[in-house]
Amino acid sequence: MTATDDLIATAEAHSAHTYHPLPVVVATADGAWMTDVEGRRYLDLLAGYSALNFGHGNRRLVEAAKAQLDRVTLTSRAFHHDRFGAFCARLAELCGMEMVLPMNTGAEAVETAVKTARKWGYRVKGVPAEMAKIVVAGGNFHGRTTTIISFSTDPEARADYGPYTPGFQIVPYGDVTAMREALTENTVAVLIEPIQGEAGVLVPPAGYLPAVRELTRERNVLLIADEIQSGLGRTGRTFACEHEGVVPDAYVLGKALGGGIVPVSAVVSSAEVLGVFRPGEHGSTFGGNPLACAVALEVIAMLRSGEYQARAAELGEHLHRELAALAGTGRVTQVRGRGLWAGVDVHPRYGTGREVSERLMDRRVLVKDTHGSTIRIAPPLVIGKEDLDWGLAQLRAVLDIA
Repeated sequence: MTATDDLIATAEAHSAHTYHPLPVVVATADGAWMTDVEGRRYLDLLAGYSALNFGHGNRRLVEAAKAQLDRVTLTSRAFHHDRFGAFCARLAELCGMEMVLPMNTGAEAVETAVKTARKWGYRVKGVPAEMAKIVVAGGNFHGRTTTIISFSTDPEARADYGPYTPGFQIVPYGDVTAMREALTENTVAVLIEPIQGEAGVLVPPAGYLPAVRELTRERNVLLIADEIQSGLGRTGRTFACEHEGVVPDAYVLGKALGGGIVPVSAVVSSAEVLGVFRPGEHGSTFGGNPLACAVALEVIAMLRSGEYQARAAELGEHLHRELAALAGTGRVTQVRGRGLWAGVDVHPRYGTGREVSERLMDRRVLVKDTHGSTIRIAPPLVIGKEDLDWGLAQLRAVLDIA
């Protein structure tokens, strides 16, 4: 057996089979490249589902983490620490908001947003007890907790986990009329992805997000934007909502906020909304810990320069121009996305998304499939144009496009 075979066999024997990873075992990584235990290099066109926006081993982020490791890594929220206030202040400023509620994983942040919306609905809007409703979109992916999968439309995410949490209404993504009809006096929030990542990088119709923003404002309903995958530079703007001039009532952030080093997430909103919490009503032992704050502060500083957003916009334009050319070949049926983020639908006769991903892996390019014959492309924002072009050349090769 090779080292790869041995390590995969050990993992298969002793870990629950909740994922179906490609058969590659990564040992080291730098920038947009990863090296496996056999010494083979691969171009990373997934970037940890946007958690690695700034690349593997980003020196600024690694140095920030190392410096904090020598000081203090955890106090719990039972005590103050010297990185917390600055983290909250600077993240709020980046978002144009006032307050931050830090957590760890993206799913925790979504759960926190759900609790926030309900509490706001009861204490501020005056919704009768136990009557709060949150409207979500079909095809959503907000995480995998019991509550979150209760409003998923993905059978694989939901099956065998009932009974499900009530209080949610699902409407078609991109349908303004359905959204309007769903909002009632007991609706406390609309929770939505500005671009649906897991669904295949679905961009809603032009004008949809502004229309939802106007509806929620008219009905005194919170608009909560889940920018865990789409935010923090991925689409060429700090937030995907910016492409349509929309400012939500709250952002849900995660993934790239931790720089691919530590899990960091947060709900960022106004004092009116997050001010509904009182001591003891919500919390997290690791949420807002010193190590997480030190890394996230460096992420925020990098985003404030605008360098990464500009790079994603410029390279993203090139990416989508190249991918659009593939759509005219018949082997690719549709391409969607914004910035350095794309969903590519391969014609089923040329393979499933998994099969295309495996063929790309054989050519030293790593992507991930979703929903049938769709693959997602989301490289680190630090990728070089030459490397990106090389990766796209491998995609053309596996699809037999001259």
